[in-house]
Amino acid sequence: MSAVNLFLERNMEYADGRGAPHRWKVLSVGVAANASFAAAFSGIPATAVLIRSGYHIGTGELGFLLGMLGLGIVLSELPWGMLTDRWGDRRVLLTGLVSTAAALLAMAMWGAPTAARVPGLPLLEAGFLAIGLLGGSVNGSSGRAVMAWFGPAERGLAMSIRQTAVPTGAGIGALMLPPLAQHAGFVWVYGALAAMCLASAMLTLLWVRDPDTSPVAPTGNADAASEAAISPLRSAPVWRVTLGIAALCMPQVAVISFASVFLHDFGHVRGVAIGAALAAVQGGAAVMRVWSGRWTDRHGNRNAYLRACAALTVGLFVVLAILTAFVARTGQGVHSMAALTGLFTLLVAGGIAASAWHGVAYTELATQAGHSRTGTALAMGNSGAFLAFWLVPSAIPMLLSAFGWPAVWLAAAACGALAWPAFARVPLARRQSHASRGARQRISV
Repeated sequence: MSAVNLFLERNMEYADGRGAPHRWKVLSVGVAANASFAAAFSGIPATAVLIRSGYHIGTGELGFLLGMLGLGIVLSELPWGMLTDRWGDRRVLLTGLVSTAAALLAMAMWGAPTAARVPGLPLLEAGFLAIGLLGGSVNGSSGRAVMAWFGPAERGLAMSIRQTAVPTGAGIGALMLPPLAQHAGFVWVYGALAAMCLASAMLTLLWVRDPDTSPVAPTGNADAASEAAISPLRSAPVWRVTLGIAALCMPQVAVISFASVFLHDFGHVRGVAIGAALAAVQGGAAVMRVWSGRWTDRHGNRNAYLRACAALTVGLFVVLAILTAFVARTGQGVHSMAALTGLFTLLVAGGIAASAWHGVAYTELATQAGHSRTGTALAMGNSGAFLAFWLVPSAIPMLLSAFGWPAVWLAAAACGALAWPAFARVPLARRQSHASRGARQRISV
């Protein structure tokens, strides 16, 4: 019976002759939507040095301001995800993209500094918080749409392609936004991001719809069907992966948020080189996400891959911290090309390692939760991820002020170490026991 279910699951999406090509359109919408929002929440921090000077704020205020983007997403992800499971992918995605564009346009009108007026910090914080609150709708809704259209043999690849939108959008933002801010002003920064969100909304309107048939349980067996009946909010394996995602996102956010400040203040690197470093991180992460999705689909080793990413992240950031401390002690970092090259290389490699695993982790979350609860499970993972986007930008200035850059990179390594045990594979007996207990609880209700 399980073999029949698996066969039906793999072929149900294509039964009407339109599913096979259309699923790639749905995936392209997911990529576009996530890239649009990623250009905002990861691209805006690439202008951190210009924000600091343009708005006349200090490094501590800058960190708190950037953290408001993450806070907004943390607060809104779970409600948006639960609404997606009830309301549908299309409506939530359209609502989120259009409202996020409206918030960005409002920032262009009232939140951009000019020669005559510099907006106050409370207005900026409210604007950044609103962008996060509204943009948090994009992640879970687009992920649920992709999971609905792709069969189990392709879901890892499809979700990883969707997750490449985050580094791709962030890379676009890193290359596009700093020159716009420097030469045209922040009005154009916010306006360009709003245009990207509106373009994605148009694609959503054209292409996103429910598949003609609903997929069965993710793994095509009775245990998976029982597991799907359990709310992700009551699932220990889902919570464990969620916590792992949150921990491993912290070194990633450290690079995204403060690599530009580190290279500018510590390495005395300027302009184009900073953008190139951030673009290299995001481009490398995008390539690794696609490769890892396909590779783990073939080998069925998602947990091992996630643990390897955590271990590599720890090693790279420890070495980066040691080299940073050595350069700071000798005082030759500004003048030594070898040391600067080492810092640059380790920063980029560490950023890629800390960003290469998202598609695999979110596929694992969605598979454990089941299709009917995919929106909630992905929202939990995104809440953990963006908890890092809130906490890290606020914590780094305090670490930096008290202990310097080596402590910042050591703290990033420690977070990677916390993620390693969270991605351990749950023994089959424990998973079956958990599924059976959840099924019994559901029947008793």
